[in-house]
Amino acid sequence: MNPARRPSTLVLPPLPYALALYAGWWLDRHWQAWSLDFGSLNRPLGGLLVAVGLTLFAWTLITFWRHRTTVNPYKAANSLATDGPFRFSRNPIYLGDWFIYAGVTLLLATLWPIVFIPPVWLIIRYGVIRHEEAHLTARFGQPYEDYRAHVRRWL
Repeated sequence: MNPARRPSTLVLPPLPYALALYAGWWLDRHWQAWSLDFGSLNRPLGGLLVAVGLTLFAWTLITFWRHRTTVNPYKAANSLATDGPFRFSRNPIYLGDWFIYAGVTLLLATLWPIVFIPPVWLIIRYGVIRHEEAHLTARFGQPYEDYRAHVRRWL
């Protein structure tokens, strides 16, 4: 497929996070070997991390809306967003997903989801981000390359 037309994303981005959290929850229910208990801090800290992730997601959606481009990882970008949360991260939604992942892990009070961090990262990095970056490079060329040179992938 021509990356200028649309990204050839392999997996819907929220799916690996959701499956890993579900697997961590399931494992915790069946093998409660690993606890992540900070006492009374689990709920407020977990809630704070989820709130940060959701806020980052909302800020990114607003930025996409202002640029009249899509959040859909299977559709072509109409414009290159470099403001808003994109000033700090080239992937603010996926960064927000990691905050949510960490927050839910704390709320579940189990270490099991941490076991799934490497495969989730690999899936997002190589099954999603690599294809989005190829699309943006093909679609926007030098402006995207200049942006990449100045803004980190994560933080």
